[in-house]
This record gives sequence, C-alpha cells and structure tokens, in this order.
Amino acid sequence: MKQKKEDSGEAIASSMLELSKLKVPVIAIVIGEGSSGGALALGVGNKVFMLENAIYSILSPEGYASILWKDASRTKEAAEKMKLTAKDLYELKIIDKIIKEPKGDEEESFLKVAKSLKKEIKNTIEEMKDMSPEMIAEERYQKFRNMGEYKIL
Repeated sequence: MKQKKEDSGEAIASSMLELSKLKVPVIAIVIGEGSSGGALALGVGNKVFMLENAIYSILSPEGYASILWKDASRTKEAAEKMKLTAKDLYELKIIDKIIKEPKGDEEESFLKVAKSLKKEIKNTIEEMKDMSPEMIAEERYQKFRNMGEYKIL
C-alpha cells in the first residue's frame, strides 16, 4: 500500500513539473469538488477559474477533521478553517476569477455558466496571444510563487 501512495505523490509532482514547463497557456477550471493531492496540479495554471459554489483543496474537510481532531464530525469547522471556497481562494490569490452560478432552471443555469466560461477562456487566450512561449511559462511560474499569504510570527 505504501508504494502506491509514493507512486501517486510522484505522479502529482511530475504532473506539476510538466505543466510548469509548458510554453502554451494553461487554463484550469474548478467546477465541483477538487479535493485531493491531484488538485494541486490545477494551481499551476496561468489562470485558474472556479465556479462560485465549487470547493478546491488538497484534502476533504472530513479528512482534515479526522487528521487534525480525530473527529470527522467536525467537518463544518474544518471547512471554515481550510479556506476552500471560491471567495476565500480568490482573496488568497490562489484562483484568478470566480464564475457566478445563476439560480433557476438547471439547464438554463448550465448554459449561462458554459457561456461565461467560454467568454473567460476566449479573453484569456486573447490576452496571452502575443506573449512569447518563455513569457507564458515565466508568468505561470511567478503566479505560482506569489499565491497565498503567510504571517511571520
């Protein structure tokens, strides 16, 4: 079992390394629940968009509560501490844009979200079209290096 975990960790790291080397724009979109080590690779994108009701973290709130407090029933508290909502992640500069999700008819809402995503993807490609491959990779690197916040105690 231990070998498999090491293999998946290595696969995640390799994916992140390869994504970071790409000379084309990388656009990642979180549309539901991105909560595993594999979700880390999404952060390597030049742009990361997230639906407003999606969550994005490296661990589920249940897993976090189980590890931290040995009590999976503290899921709500864990979710609040984890800062995994689109709003939290935007404030931390982990994601670049929150895509609004309209209320109402499911099919109509889906079409509106798809239209918003199409617009954002087109805008991003348009913004980056004159960048050299090296500039694209460097922008992605700098973005990744500058995300999040920390406090020196």
